[in-house]
Amino acid sequence: MENTLLKLEQINTHIEQFHILHNIDFEVQPGEVTVLLGRNGAGKTTTLRTIMGLNSATNGTVQFKGEDITKLPPYHIAKRGIGYVPEDQGIFYDLSVGENMRVGMRQEDDATKERMDWVLDLFPDLKKFWKKPGGQLSGGQKQMLSIARSYVNDNDLLLIDEPSKGLAPVVVEKVIESIEKMKEKTTVVLVEQNFYMASRLGDRFYILDDGITVHHGDMEQLREDEELKRKYLGIA
Repeated sequence: MENTLLKLEQINTHIEQFHILHNIDFEVQPGEVTVLLGRNGAGKTTTLRTIMGLNSATNGTVQFKGEDITKLPPYHIAKRGIGYVPEDQGIFYDLSVGENMRVGMRQEDDATKERMDWVLDLFPDLKKFWKKPGGQLSGGQKQMLSIARSYVNDNDLLLIDEPSKGLAPVVVEKVIESIEKMKEKTTVVLVEQNFYMASRLGDRFYILDDGITVHHGDMEQLREDEELKRKYLGIA
């Protein structure tokens, strides 16, 4: 598609001697949530890390807004407008909520302040515990901080890895609501094992199996395809 925001073509990624991704093809359209699905070890996190330059592709190309970013270092990729929320959240436990937010900022200007105000309205706990060390937050609050820190920059794309992991259902619902609101302002690639969350948020899906793209399409199609969910996701 002409307006494709992110495009991976024939991406192969090795980690040490292990060949993790095999000829991955993957496209993301602006304004949508694209969900990467698959069992543990399928290559979902490695795909996000390869996009960010944290794992190097051994061949193939990653294009963002039409530019080849395959060989760029992570900080250059971030500057081009891609935010990353890692599976382990990546917050600084000894820094306060406010310090964590400021450390993540690329610049401080009126637009950044506007996004900060918006995201603190979205996650009022962060405002409430602004001076509290990140390590003393609950699991859900840490996840909110990690997402908020990536959103506060002027990013065209957010890569979010397993945001529901380890969270209580009521907190998962809050995270779903927050990403639904963020979707109005940015594009999201979501790795998620919780199919309820993935199906609520996703517009399109890609299923990975042993580092290979085995299926993709509109999320509505996957919701109705019981055989596909059983075969690749283990959903009875």
